[in-house]
Amino acid sequence: MHIPLWLVFAMVALVFWGITGITQKLSTNAISTGLSFLWFGVAMIALALVVLPKVSLDWHLAPKDFWLAVIGGTLNSLGAYTSFAALEKGGKASIVIPLCYLYPLLTIILAITLLHESLTRPQMAGIVLALVAAILLSQEVPSQTDKAL
Repeated sequence: MHIPLWLVFAMVALVFWGITGITQKLSTNAISTGLSFLWFGVAMIALALVVLPKVSLDWHLAPKDFWLAVIGGTLNSLGAYTSFAALEKGGKASIVIPLCYLYPLLTIILAITLLHESLTRPQMAGIVLALVAAILLSQEVPSQTDKAL
């Protein structure tokens, strides 16, 4: 059985991001959103400095492609920052992280709208199930402490 390389990378990303949810919650339990975000950025720069010399880069890119990459990086960073804030403000990692990582639903809508991609019935069913999961995950039962207030 041949496993496509893209699937291997996607599964590795899943593991990294799955562990990240816990490390983000633990960090925001101890330090502020701002400081967590600062160290997130430092780690990204350090990793880039290690990886970039090992890959060949084509610096000849159209301005549109440059700005799309900059906007993508900015939006990714803002998403990380707001996920840190949600965790710091009392969100449970078991709820915040899965909700944040439902962002592909928006990507799907944009891909259909802007890139004219299409979905199969099983893929549409997956979207419906993801939406149901988001609704179910967001339902919190108040703790005994909350009820006393």
